[in-house]
Amino acid sequence: MNLQYISDNKGQTAGIFIPIQDWNQLKKRYKELKITEENSVGIPDWHKPILDKRLSSLKENPNICTDFNNACDEIEKEL
Repeated sequence: MNLQYISDNKGQTAGIFIPIQDWNQLKKRYKELKITEENSVGIPDWHKPILDKRLSSLKENPNICTDFNNACDEIEKEL
């Protein structure tokens, strides 16, 4: 198997690239990998109407949400 390690800007391993041929072999050998892969792709159908409603609300009133950093700051204040 020819794995390639992906590092972040600090030199820490952040991920691994597996060639598709090796991935397909692993899926044949370990059937649970295929189940995990199928479950992780896309948005579940039951969740799409919820997301559509939230996106619509956001378009109507863009001030109803905060950015990630501000949200984290607010949470940390409460801790």
